[in-house]
Amino acid sequence: MRINPTIVLTLFLLAMMFGAGGLSASWGLKLGKDALKDVTQPDVRPSNGTGENTGNSGRGAPLKLLKEEEVIKRVEAQMDGKVPVEPEPKEEKPSPAPKAETPEKTEPKAEENKEEKDDRFPIAARDRDVTFEVRSVKKQENSLVLDVSLKNESDRSIQFLYSFLNVTDDRGRVLSASTDGLPGDLPPDARVYTGTVSIPTSLLDEAKQVSMSLTDYPDRELELDMSPIPIAP
Repeated sequence: MRINPTIVLTLFLLAMMFGAGGLSASWGLKLGKDALKDVTQPDVRPSNGTGENTGNSGRGAPLKLLKEEEVIKRVEAQMDGKVPVEPEPKEEKPSPAPKAETPEKTEPKAEENKEEKDDRFPIAARDRDVTFEVRSVKKQENSLVLDVSLKNESDRSIQFLYSFLNVTDDRGRVLSASTDGLPGDLPPDARVYTGTVSIPTSLLDEAKQVSMSLTDYPDRELELDMSPIPIAP
C-alpha cells in the first residue's frame, strides 16, 4: 500500500500544532503560579462579632470589600473638597465617677424674737375669792398696755363697771385708762378671763410706776388694789 505524502505532511503539522499548544499552556500555567505565589485569598467568612481571629490559620481580620466605583467617587469628592476627610477615632476615656454628696451639717438656730421673762410679774390682788392680776406690761404704738386677768372662785357672780377703774402714777396723778376683753359679769366658775388695760403714753410723763384699784358694782364690797406696778424697763 502506498502512503500519500500529503496526508503524512498534514498529520505531522497537526501534531506539531497540538504539541506547541500544550507546551504554551503548561508554560503559561507555570508563570501564573509563580506570579501568585505571595498572594493570599482574603478571609471572607462571617465574623463572630468580637474582631478576633478564630483558629490558628494566621490570617488577618475579615475585610469588607468595597465597589470600585464608590471608592473612586469618594476619592474624587475628597479631592474637590466636597466631603471632609474623616478624622481618626479617638479613644474615649472613662469619665470619673461622681463624688457622693455629703449632707451639710446645719446647726440649730437660736429662736429669734424670743420674749424675755420679766421676773417682776405677775402682780396680783385678791379679795373674797376674786383675783385681779397684772401679767405683763408692754408699749404698743402710743399706749402702755397692761395684760390683766380676772378669776372668780366665790359662790356668786360679780359685776364690774370698768369706768370706775382707778389708775394713778407714782406722783399721785390720776390717769385715764381704757379696758378691753374683761367681762362685765364675772361668773363663779374659777375660770381665768383675760383682757388689757391701755394708758396713753403722753399721760405718763416719765412715770416709773402706776397703781390700780378695782371694785365691784354697785355693791362695792371688793377692794382689788395693786401697787406698785413697774412700767419702766
